[in-house]
Amino acid sequence: MRISRKSFLKGVGAAGLALSGGLPGAALAAASGRMGTRAIPGSGERMPMVGVGTARVFNVRFSQETRARLTEVLEIMLEAGGRILDTSPMYGTAEPISGKLIGEMGVRSKIFIATKVWTRGRADGIAQMRRSLDRFGTSKIELMQVHNLVDWRTQLKTCREWKEKGIFKYIGLTHYTPSAFEELAAIIRAEPIDFLQIPYSIVNRQAERVLFPLVQERKVALITHRNFEVGGLFRRVRGRELPGWAAEFDCASWGQFFLKFVLGHPASTCVIPGTSKPRHMRDNVQAGMGRLPDAKQRERMARFIGDL
Repeated sequence: MRISRKSFLKGVGAAGLALSGGLPGAALAAASGRMGTRAIPGSGERMPMVGVGTARVFNVRFSQETRARLTEVLEIMLEAGGRILDTSPMYGTAEPISGKLIGEMGVRSKIFIATKVWTRGRADGIAQMRRSLDRFGTSKIELMQVHNLVDWRTQLKTCREWKEKGIFKYIGLTHYTPSAFEELAAIIRAEPIDFLQIPYSIVNRQAERVLFPLVQERKVALITHRNFEVGGLFRRVRGRELPGWAAEFDCASWGQFFLKFVLGHPASTCVIPGTSKPRHMRDNVQAGMGRLPDAKQRERMARFIGDL
């Protein structure tokens, strides 16, 4: 059977049968239509494994059509047990639109907001973070991240102060390129942080060597983005059938294949694939349900994609 990115599992009956030989917890999550969770290492709080990113896809003109479509994306995530929404002032209209949608839906208590500070100087950083609070109509944000290490010493100091005041529950760092991994590693060794967000995919695995052992040692939660290589992975498999052995880890689409590869690594806390399309969100949340590939299966997956 040919399975495309557009397809998804409308029910979980077949998944439940496939799970009969899997872990009871995974089977229970799939049977309930809700995704599995991972512990945030520093606190033990459970984080659903699949959320949504807003870069580019939420940076749109806020019309009736986009409001309805993006609202459905968030509803699908929440119905599957997802929580995390990642955004940034850097993403154009994405942060204010996210805040407006969450307010209109009345779901603030269900959303784990992860936004960022992306500016230089203490005063500008404070002003930007206050603006984020206002956009979400809240006095507290779950995760504030220093975006792309911009003036990280200044901004991280303020973030830590606000965490101590209870304004932020967690603080973290992000970067979009592997060239920053060594610097990120040095900071993690020197500074107490809760979260790290970096690019990682089945064809971009540098983080496994440089950062994964370190975040596990330092008990840092790991969010990964660019899991689809900005659509490049789908172009690579276009016209190809999903291998039959993908059923061994309850995988029914290429999107799930790429996300389950990432989630199969024990260092991974959650993924935040960006989408503005409800059908893609339905497919994405399925990656957090059912069995995940073990180390041997992950290597088989990587070889399969590498040989294409």
